[in-house]
Amino acid sequence: MAQKKIQDFNLGYALLRYYVDFALKLSYRNIRYVGREKVPQDGAVIYAPNHTNALMDALVILAMDKKAKVFVARADIFKNPVLAKIFRFLKIMPIMRMRDGLDEVKRNNETIEKAVDVLRDKVPFCIFPEGQHQAKYSSLPLSKGIFRIAFQAQELMPDVPLYIVPVGLRYGNFFRFRSTVRVQVVEPINVGEFIAAHAESSPQEQMNILRDMLSERMRSSILYIPNDENYDAAYEICATVVKSQVRQMARDGRKPKHELDAHFMANRITVEQIERMKVEKPELAARLLRLGAEASQMRRQRHISLDSISIKYPILSRILKLLFVIVALPYCLPVSILTAPIKAVCSFVCGKMKDKAFHNSVRYLINLILWPILMVIYSVIAFSVLPALWAVLLIILLLPAPIVAHETWRLLRLAISDIRLMCCKQLRAHYAEIKNIVFNQKD
Repeated sequence: MAQKKIQDFNLGYALLRYYVDFALKLSYRNIRYVGREKVPQDGAVIYAPNHTNALMDALVILAMDKKAKVFVARADIFKNPVLAKIFRFLKIMPIMRMRDGLDEVKRNNETIEKAVDVLRDKVPFCIFPEGQHQAKYSSLPLSKGIFRIAFQAQELMPDVPLYIVPVGLRYGNFFRFRSTVRVQVVEPINVGEFIAAHAESSPQEQMNILRDMLSERMRSSILYIPNDENYDAAYEICATVVKSQVRQMARDGRKPKHELDAHFMANRITVEQIERMKVEKPELAARLLRLGAEASQMRRQRHISLDSISIKYPILSRILKLLFVIVALPYCLPVSILTAPIKAVCSFVCGKMKDKAFHNSVRYLINLILWPILMVIYSVIAFSVLPALWAVLLIILLLPAPIVAHETWRLLRLAISDIRLMCCKQLRAHYAEIKNIVFNQKD
């Protein structure tokens, strides 16, 4: 019997998808997909997302629609045979990187052949062109793997349209559980048409042109802040003025209906203003960036959240936070004890990891696995000591415990952050001056 291909239908995988997608929705307060209608339906698709949040990036792409998708991941995590089987079940293939050594990179030919086979079966394939993740609102140089796969696949299936689909992932916070994520699909690249249009160029020249094209489209789908010495200052400025930018867009009739879209556009406007100011008024730009850097350092030292800076209605928001915490606390305190094993395991595992970008992935997986186990244990105990009706009611009350507990403590933490901001006159003065510079320079 021929070995099943990684892209073949698997009933266990199909059933697991329902739970994985449901858990993903619970892991974020808001997931926003923009431009899904641009994904071509008449051929093979290679998704090309930016890579900022480890496993969560793949899960967000997977949940874009109901189709199974095949992914690649760095080869070193496949060295454990048990993990390798799990990854294959999850439709993930290994890919070598230059840091693994030239001899190892040569083994990528096998991965490329399998990827081409996936595309010939018209199963969506996803590769992160940057080759590594970076928890920043920026981008990294693109590796060659995606272009080698695309060119080889198009050569082997000339009659099938093949598209590279750029996707931009924009997280509200890279490290916090229950944050937000905005996913934007931009104009796909038809690989066959691209090759025909650049037939006179050499394969290497074609690859370089396509790399620039894909990089440009990926950047257009994300909040791109140049990753230089001014990165922290620029992002601090974006957060400082985002509310005012959104209000300005509303006055100009340019505000998108969805909140995440409005914040995305507002932040891009601010970055463009900063870059333009660097050219036209370098001294003022230097002053603005210095204020942003000082505000960022001051805020971090006082453990003030950026959410305290960028909330839309500060007074109302602070009142609602306190009201929610007061109402939820009687429920939150006991269930926090019951969910403590999850918190303890997450803290232990995350504490062992140097790269904070993996923290959200760890929290997601631990909640995915551990909470059902705990619910079974608590259900057995409940039915052992309580009447059936009371046991059922208790189990129903416990189901949302991890989410409610997390949200309660998150809002309490933000309420404390809000108080710290109100008590820090110097920091508020910095933010006021930043706003004054930004909005007095608008055209």
